[in-house]
Amino acid sequence: MKKSLIIACDGEAASGKSTGAKLVSKKYKLLLINSGLFYRYASNLVLKHKPKKVIPFLKKQLPKTSYKKISSQNLHSQEISQHVGYLAQNREIRLIINNLQKKMIKKNNRICLEGRDIASKVLKKNPKYDLAFYFKCDINTASYRRWKDLKKKVPLSDVKKSLQLRTKLDKNRAHSPLKRVKDSILIQTHKLNKSQMLNKMIKEIEKKII
Repeated sequence: MKKSLIIACDGEAASGKSTGAKLVSKKYKLLLINSGLFYRYASNLVLKHKPKKVIPFLKKQLPKTSYKKISSQNLHSQEISQHVGYLAQNREIRLIINNLQKKMIKKNNRICLEGRDIASKVLKKNPKYDLAFYFKCDINTASYRRWKDLKKKVPLSDVKKSLQLRTKLDKNRAHSPLKRVKDSILIQTHKLNKSQMLNKMIKEIEKKII
């Protein structure tokens, strides 16, 4: 096995990319970074503190918090989900978060980074990913899974609308839109259970590292 292994996992909202990234990170002992949590944490800060000037506020607050602290919080409320897509469109906020991620990446050469612009932007070069996965899931399956994650506290129809809006915003934003890079491997999670998904990813990773 190569000493260095850098994996990019991109995909639509609730497509299963977080689950896939967790599974391969555990299998290959990689540092896992969920890019979306940075944006959700930023949304949570903005919703909680309601700063008059969002950019200076986030520039000051985000570097103060460790990824460990961010990942230990529950940031998947419906309120954050409805807000984060708009916040993620802002170029300056994306630059702040991308710089934070790149600092982490430079300290680790065995890493799995998941989000929406990982292969196309964050790991496009210096460093470049060794392997890129792109996750897709049909909207009905994705909505049902997210609805269960939310403990069925909101109507399923609202969850579906929220996911559709988020993906639309992600694909059409001006800065770092969600897109599949040419050499990525497609993972259609509505056709696979967790074990099948992991096996497919392992098969592709083993081709690369042997």
